[in-house]
Amino acid sequence: QVQLVESGGGLVHTGGSLRLSCEASGSIFMFTTVGWYRQAPGKERDLVATITSGGSKNYADFVKDRFTISRDNAKNTIHLQMNRLKPEDTAVYYCKLTRYDNFEVWGQGTLVTVSS
Repeated sequence: QVQLVESGGGLVHTGGSLRLSCEASGSIFMFTTVGWYRQAPGKERDLVATITSGGSKNYADFVKDRFTISRDNAKNTIHLQMNRLKPEDTAVYYCKLTRYDNFEVWGQGTLVTVSS
């Protein structure tokens, strides 16, 4: 079974940038959609961005024009480039793979903290 490991989180000042990575232990080619989600303390987990196997991208309104999602099927890796970070972006960020039959795999999360 594919396992996911996120990395790249950390502490950054307002306006700074971070690049999150999600590395899969196996091929992600069969997963039709890969995405990033986030969960702030005391809040529900929200969708941040997704990308399909065909390359179609979808972003939450609160990250449009600031974040960019990408996937590298050859390296079994998903990235989230985050620019112009805000304190409200502080959360644990999770990657998720969704297979053609809706089977899902979640990573363990990586913490992003944006200081004001």
